Amino acid sequence: MAELSRALKDSAVGAPVRAATARHLPLPLLGRVAAVVGRRVLMLAVLLALVFAAVELLPGDAATATSERGESAADIAARRHLLGLDRPAWERFWDWMTGLFTGDLGVSARGEKVAHMLADPFPNTLLLAAVAFALTAVASLALGCWAAARPGRITDRVIGHAATSAFAIPEFVVSVGLLVLLSLWTDWLPAVTVAGADGRPATWTMLVMPVLALVIPQTGWNTTIVRGALADQAAAPHVEAAHLDGLPVRRVIWRHALPGALPAIATGLATSTGMLLGGTAVVETLFNYPGIGSVLASAVSTRDTPLIAGVVVCAGAAISVVLLAADLVRARVLGSHA
Repeated sequence: MAELSRALKDSAVGAPVRAATARHLPLPLLGRVAAVVGRRVLMLAVLLALVFAAVELLPGDAATATSERGESAADIAARRHLLGLDRPAWERFWDWMTGLFTGDLGVSARGEKVAHMLADPFPNTLLLAAVAFALTAVASLALGCWAAARPGRITDRVIGHAATSAFAIPEFVVSVGLLVLLSLWTDWLPAVTVAGADGRPATWTMLVMPVLALVIPQTGWNTTIVRGALADQAAAPHVEAAHLDGLPVRRVIWRHALPGALPAIATGLATSTGMLLGGTAVVETLFNYPGIGSVLASAVSTRDTPLIAGVVVCAGAAISVVLLAADLVRARVLGSHA
């Protein structure tokens, strides 16, 4: 799922977003938005086809993977027929795709509705990713602007090296480090997440380490983007003129440089959405977080194609909404400077 962001930079959101923006966007921009949405829908369909094909290439199938000890070959064959696995893969893919338009994500290998299986864990994952996204945006903007206000100085160099190092560390390593530091050594935070009666984390403290494990690498990535975008804007005539007028550095950055840097910053943050959702698969497993990470791992082990595809389409829709928002920000800013 970590590659999902790049695949979906040209993939899917639906008509509700187009309808919501239609009242506020000029017609040329509406045409571009419609074209982007169409390409993303097509790319998501291709991605789902690849998911079906990849699962088909794995050894075994859902009928054998979910079989119990002592079941006969006839029992497994009956389950294979019940799941439709004796039909061609393209036919099963077509049936699943046509059901998707009605909100039907199919039935899992264990006979449960996929939509019901994702109803609790997917909002938990969205909560984790949304909090991590908000903190990443705030931290990267603050650090990038702080570094840009002191170009070439030690603060700029330290932030630059720290950001590069943070992005280079995988979420798995960050998670283990946080577990050792904040749980095993200091006992400040719980090592695992315990779900309450509603299926959500029992206390907010159980969100801290999973969120930090996602935020630290992505803050490094986005701080680098913010710093680079502001450096590009520093050479713009209106920014140089603001410096010559004697305006304070912070005001020059926030009022003159940052608006022009927004398209690059928005694109970087939108790309991070896919990386955040992809990283949740690892982070949720390590912290026993009740999200789609464990659901996806279980689905892959049982060759449960409808469940895997359901996770992909839900994550893809979330990523696509953020990518469309980034496209609108970029189009709006570039249009205002045209």
